[in-house]
Amino acid sequence: MTNNFNDYVNSVIPPWVKDKKIMITGGTTGIGRATALLLAALGNDVFICGHHEQQLHDTLRDFEELNAPGLLTGIAIDLATEDGIRELFEKFDQMYDQLDILINNAAIAFQSVKDGSYNDQAYILRTNVLAYLACAQAALYRMEPRGAGHIVNVGSMSADIREAQSSVYVCTKGGIQAFTESLRKEANPKGIQISLIEPGSVGTDMQPYSPTEQRKKIESMEMLYAEDIARSIVFMLSQPERTSVVSMQVKPLRQII
Repeated sequence: MTNNFNDYVNSVIPPWVKDKKIMITGGTTGIGRATALLLAALGNDVFICGHHEQQLHDTLRDFEELNAPGLLTGIAIDLATEDGIRELFEKFDQMYDQLDILINNAAIAFQSVKDGSYNDQAYILRTNVLAYLACAQAALYRMEPRGAGHIVNVGSMSADIREAQSSVYVCTKGGIQAFTESLRKEANPKGIQISLIEPGSVGTDMQPYSPTEQRKKIESMEMLYAEDIARSIVFMLSQPERTSVVSMQVKPLRQII
């Protein structure tokens, strides 16, 4: 009885992710940054990318100051381009012989379909949708030979809420939701986990609120910290191999929609 109970307890306590080779797109700001710092601090080798060199530098510096285990490195690239995605995986392959986890996170906010030009909207689609597809494709090529791996797509509750004045962003996140559901059916039989996390309102630079306004919303439980979503992603990654976390929606307690 005791041994069985101990086995049960050990199965319930999360076996936190450790010693994994992880790639996170959009890892220099917001949810991606918080997730990268947490996973690296847990003892993983994390490779990130972001659009701006200064934000990358700041993230790497902040991790060094944590004096935590693990490794955090990365590059500044544009994921809206084929060359950027190629460079991302070439740099990763130069450092690591396998990819255990891909977190597709890089995205850009956009409002109504009436806003911006054709080229503006095309750039959003390349970043928010096509880059997810391209990175997932590259990850699968690296994961399938081993029959193991985990891809987490960061979507948004906007895919279901479909708020007004956000039609372009809603379009991209609805696409990610559908893509993830279909990809799971393709990848699971090959031993690869596919998960979708859809945050509600999170205090990041994608919000149309000032930092002061965001802090007030967080205090009133109408908005989350990026670190709250990072914890949820680590939970998804920490499940036993037999357990597949299909999707998760995480919203502030007092977010109305």
